[in-house]
Amino acid sequence: MNQSSLSPSTAAQAMARWATFAVLLAVVVIMLGAWTRLVHAGLGCPDWPGCYGFLTVPQSESSIAVANARFPDTPVDVEKGWPEMIHRYAAGTLGLVVFGLAAYAVRHRRTGVPVKLPLFIAGFILLQGAFGMWTVTLKLWPQVVALHLLGGFTTLSLLTLLTLRLRGRARQKADREPPSTGLAGFRPWLYGGLLLVVLQVALGAWTAANYAAVACTDLPTCQGQWWPEEMDFRHGFDVAQHVGPNYLGGQLTADGRVAIHVTHRLGAVVVLVYFVALLALMWRRIGDSGLDNAIRLVAVVLSVQVLLGLANVVFHIPLSIAVAHNAMGAGLLLSVIHLIWQHQLLPKAQNATATHTTTMNQEVTA
Repeated sequence: MNQSSLSPSTAAQAMARWATFAVLLAVVVIMLGAWTRLVHAGLGCPDWPGCYGFLTVPQSESSIAVANARFPDTPVDVEKGWPEMIHRYAAGTLGLVVFGLAAYAVRHRRTGVPVKLPLFIAGFILLQGAFGMWTVTLKLWPQVVALHLLGGFTTLSLLTLLTLRLRGRARQKADREPPSTGLAGFRPWLYGGLLLVVLQVALGAWTAANYAAVACTDLPTCQGQWWPEEMDFRHGFDVAQHVGPNYLGGQLTADGRVAIHVTHRLGAVVVLVYFVALLALMWRRIGDSGLDNAIRLVAVVLSVQVLLGLANVVFHIPLSIAVAHNAMGAGLLLSVIHLIWQHQLLPKAQNATATHTTTMNQEVTA
């Protein structure tokens, strides 16, 4: 279809649908990554991008014999190989969708659809793929695993921003009367909350990469102590660890893992207290701003995420709850981004109305 045959709103709507699909697929990829990690299948295939040199997990006797000959130090485990390959298939599909979005944006750039952001996401996907490769070739080195996890959340966030921009462009709503609200001053506090969520996600990634989720099995204390005396923060947060030989299951000492776990817990408390206060203050001044649903969404997602985190400890990291905890972490990040996006629209409406009112007053007094 030629560029001239698409109106700006039609092009944006079509691209928004694919961007929304990419967001949902990115969530699935994150959940599959968590599943792969939790069933200890991160090295289910010792090579990349195939599996023992095959496009799928070798299952026949002859294929397994060939695979074992190629990688004698890592014999085939079909049950470990499939989670890893399913994750790779989903990630590869996401990459194709992202490249399709970038190509569509370039082709229909004259309709006004965003171009730079889709191209940036496409480039970032290539980097994320490289980290996926290094995750395998460096045998789950925690630094690379954590960065790979953060890359997944970053990809999801960028796709969400693209979707919000496209939906706003597709709607092309007429100017409306600005809301009566006292929320304009909350913008820096919202960005501060976003920073806290990002830091907490990073702590979660470091916790997962070092297998520290099971370091504390009681609540609200850790190993029966409010502040375990033997915690080793220097070891737990040593980002200059030597590479290899194999980090499956983690290589840190127990004291280092306890330090990571406790830090992640403290981060969760900080995020919870911050957002309870922030959302309560925003709710008191919400007026008719239309932000009520966005605020409720953050509150609900945050509450569920905290409950899932507690359930992880109480029930000793069951697979379903642990995967849901990862997914809800992504949900919390996206809900905060959505709230910031909705809040960002308010000052523009107010400024536009103020300019319009000033112009009207000048015409009346002229």
